[in-house]
Amino acid sequence: MNSMLTRSQQRTICSQLGTVKLKLLYKASIHGFTSKAFHKQCDNCAPTVSVGYNATDYVFGGYTQQPFSQSGQYVQDDQAFLFTFSGEKLLKYPVTTPANAVRMISNSGPYFGEDFVLVNGSKAVVYSGPGNYYNFTAAEMHGNDLDLTECEVYEVEANPEFEKPWRPVVWENEKRTELMETIKLYCPTVSSVSQVRVLLIGPVGAGKSSFFNSINSVFRGHVSNQAFAGSSTTSITTQFRTYSVKAGLEGKPLPIILCDTMGLEESVGAGLDMDDIISILKGHVPDTYQFNASAPLHSEASGYRKSPDLKDKIHCVVYVIDACKVSIMSTKLEMKLETIRRKVNSMGIPQLVLMTKVDEACPLVSQDIRNIYKSRYIEELMQEVSARLRVSMSCVVPVKNYSKEFELDVNCDILLLTAIIQMLRSADSYFDELSDRFSKTSL
Repeated sequence: MNSMLTRSQQRTICSQLGTVKLKLLYKASIHGFTSKAFHKQCDNCAPTVSVGYNATDYVFGGYTQQPFSQSGQYVQDDQAFLFTFSGEKLLKYPVTTPANAVRMISNSGPYFGEDFVLVNGSKAVVYSGPGNYYNFTAAEMHGNDLDLTECEVYEVEANPEFEKPWRPVVWENEKRTELMETIKLYCPTVSSVSQVRVLLIGPVGAGKSSFFNSINSVFRGHVSNQAFAGSSTTSITTQFRTYSVKAGLEGKPLPIILCDTMGLEESVGAGLDMDDIISILKGHVPDTYQFNASAPLHSEASGYRKSPDLKDKIHCVVYVIDACKVSIMSTKLEMKLETIRRKVNSMGIPQLVLMTKVDEACPLVSQDIRNIYKSRYIEELMQEVSARLRVSMSCVVPVKNYSKEFELDVNCDILLLTAIIQMLRSADSYFDELSDRFSKTSL
């Protein structure tokens, strides 16, 4: 059976319940819109999530810890709740009278108090009577469309973390110091290049500017916000910016430059232009160049580098992806990223994926960032982004940027610094490839 709940919707529901996964037990279009079919598939199973769908695209339902039966009795459940989706957001309506949370009715499907019933009276309809034991607005819950196009019931199963991390990480302050020193002492293998240039590309709001701020914070020793970052539906970054991180307030520049761009947007003529990306990759675009979505940079523009050196070119491309939005990435955006990836491949530039906001995506990681490689959920997200962007899993690096904190965290720093190390290693591969080509052509 195929679930009608999207992976993103399943994850959103699971985020309310802990480290769990959903197993589909009952699907009305297959088993039948009848109480007999529902009870046959679902009785004695718990906890469960029941979901209704209607023709006006509402997705709504309820959760209970109690197993379904046909006793006719009310059962107590202080954890029960009803819900509906408003876009990506889950609206939750907790039970107000736990003693009457769920009723075990033989001739209906999931029956929440006297307020909400799916497959009511063995018909493909919803009963909706808010205000008894659950407070919700019918218009908000299901748009007053009471005809069901589908009904599903899922059993909630434990989804335990791995006993051992599938990527070993040393979570110690000494490791943080070691990583910082490795970055400070790094030298590109090509003498004409003193700083590796890394281009950050990603959708609006994915965390490109926040990543630079976070790296800068690690080396400053406190949280700082040099680059503009925030929440917006359109790109906050409107210029091409090259950020050189310093080893402390008065320290020397580190051997890496992070290049920030406008965010990618779905619609044509919005966000970062493909021609501008190519110009950036080739080293033509000057720092502080003001992007113009309707007119890409041309060779006669002020500051345009007509003959860029290797030090001006991009040595590694990093796609910055919000972990919370991997599964709902639009086809248009995926196609844009694929077009960019193909062009970057043709130029021989190595590519990585920086997966941000991992703490927001997984409750286990939110509790402790050190669970990052113990979380099956994060592993699944990394596998999905690997498949969508067509890069190997070894090229996907999860991080947590500093966004609301006042103080640094050693464990977050270790993930951030590890990401920089991977960028430097990728750049080394690029320089090695250039050297091999030069050696072959000089023979």
